[in-house]
Amino acid sequence: MYFRKLYTLVFLRNDTHILLGLKKRGFGVDKWNGFGGKVEINETIIDAAIRELKEESCVVVKKCNLKNIGHLEFTFEGDPTMMDVRVYSASIFEGAPTETDEMSPKWFAYTEIPFQDMWPDDIIWFPFMLKGKLFYGKFHYKGYDTILNYDLQEIESRERFYDDKNK
Repeated sequence: MYFRKLYTLVFLRNDTHILLGLKKRGFGVDKWNGFGGKVEINETIIDAAIRELKEESCVVVKKCNLKNIGHLEFTFEGDPTMMDVRVYSASIFEGAPTETDEMSPKWFAYTEIPFQDMWPDDIIWFPFMLKGKLFYGKFHYKGYDTILNYDLQEIESRERFYDDKNK
């Protein structure tokens, strides 16, 4: 039995590039990732995604421009917490990505994504995101660098995702 903690993960994209941030402190330090974090008490999932993106990259995105594209669950050997991550993508936003205390943003061509410096699961599910497919995945880790097992599937509709009412 796991204690579920809700998180968001946002990727800004255009036709050829994706914005990633190099984590400067805390969980995932020194890894390239999307922008996101914990959903606070009395905060909707989408409001948390917008807040975290702004805090970590100084970029603002409107609710109507965020697309819920994935749902990922992460567990770690010996840890009772499940990271329940809602993945979003946006191509319309305001502001220029700017370095913060937490993240250093950089645009990468789709052909040059630095998977060797990212979470090991990213290379598995990123192809779904980059092809515009909706996905649901579960990853179980030993430590932070070894995937013990996983299950990843394309899903047909966003109805599979919990919406903000089920936060």
